[in-house]
Amino acid sequence: MTFLIIEGGHALAGSVKVKGAKNSMLPIMAAAILSSEDRDVVLENIPDIMDMHMKKNILQSLGLKVDYGESTLRLNAHDLSNYTIPAELMREMRSSIFLMGPILARLGKVRVTYPGGCSIGPRPIDLHLKGLEALGANIWEEKDYIVASTSGLKGAEIHLDYPSVGATENVMMAAVLAHGTTIIHNAAKEPEIVDLQNFLNNMGAHVRGAGTESLRIRGVETLGSCRHRIIPDRIVAGTYLMAGAITGGQVTVQDVIPSHLDAVIAKLQEAGVVIETGEDTISVLNGQLKGVETLRTLPYPGFPTDLQSPMMALLTRAKGPSTIVESVFEARFKHVKELNRMNAQISVDGRTALLAGSAALRGAEVSATDLRAGAALIIAGLAAEETTVVREIQHVDRGYERLDLELKKLGANINRITNKLSLKTGI
Repeated sequence: MTFLIIEGGHALAGSVKVKGAKNSMLPIMAAAILSSEDRDVVLENIPDIMDMHMKKNILQSLGLKVDYGESTLRLNAHDLSNYTIPAELMREMRSSIFLMGPILARLGKVRVTYPGGCSIGPRPIDLHLKGLEALGANIWEEKDYIVASTSGLKGAEIHLDYPSVGATENVMMAAVLAHGTTIIHNAAKEPEIVDLQNFLNNMGAHVRGAGTESLRIRGVETLGSCRHRIIPDRIVAGTYLMAGAITGGQVTVQDVIPSHLDAVIAKLQEAGVVIETGEDTISVLNGQLKGVETLRTLPYPGFPTDLQSPMMALLTRAKGPSTIVESVFEARFKHVKELNRMNAQISVDGRTALLAGSAALRGAEVSATDLRAGAALIIAGLAAEETTVVREIQHVDRGYERLDLELKKLGANINRITNKLSLKTGI
């Protein structure tokens, strides 16, 4: 058993560098499958997180050569041979679904189980499947597997019912090796989509329009290798900003792209946080936290659902009430019960959370229910009186590279404990 023990009440101060975005790295790792050249695809600025290692294991099971060291991945898909993703690996992470498009494009067939990952509500893959079918794939169920095959993908005009990031990426990756031109309407606009476009184009693809509602992809025969640097993780950056703000500290995140966090910065400022931005830095300074009328999660460029949980932890301490509406994932309020164990005053009605604010958070023994919920509980623990114990931190390790160590460098009293025995906290 591994858990974190946090003694609250210490203002954070200092700077922290942000590595590559998990939500960009994972689909780009999948896209490396599209290179048939016997040369390495080199990805830089790679965070050492559990999701990266799980995806590495999956790619190796498919016949890829994958090496990681010094924040760099080297991938060679020349010998790609297996079109079936092992069920036990597929269930470990939802982003495995990104592999359908590139494997289908390279081998003409792919076989997967339904993906696993964090328990934050249903995330149906119908948009992925409809997009691949529009490109000419035949898809059927075979016991516990989804199977897709094609004698040759063909460009198509595709209208997504919802600007799904995953579906946009999956269709993009399949379409780059399809015959003809593909247009994706109502595409996701996230910075991670732009990063994937840039990576694909570096390999020789012809993709245009990322960051807008329409993507245009002209298929090519083959793709080669390239070197690519993953964009900074805006969610990790936002987490550190909120950690600094809830403790009344002064924290600077470095190596970031501030414009990727425009909606987050605006909402933090509405909550009374003083923020300064530089060319590649964002700093939080002392401010008087106050409630916000409504925070609604939305697809980019709106407020990201991945920062809803950490922002909720921050707003528990704000003077005055706040309202949070979760419009992306229906089960993303599981952290509310845990925050209320720490004396937060939060009630939930459907997809709306009402925060009384001005909570004197108290240390408690809590459990991370998912990746971002875990980050929220750690943030709350930094500001709580006495000691907080956060269990199930393997969820946090999926997306943050030793968050506890970086927070300790900023002045937090936080320790990681590994013990096979149950912790007797007395809390």
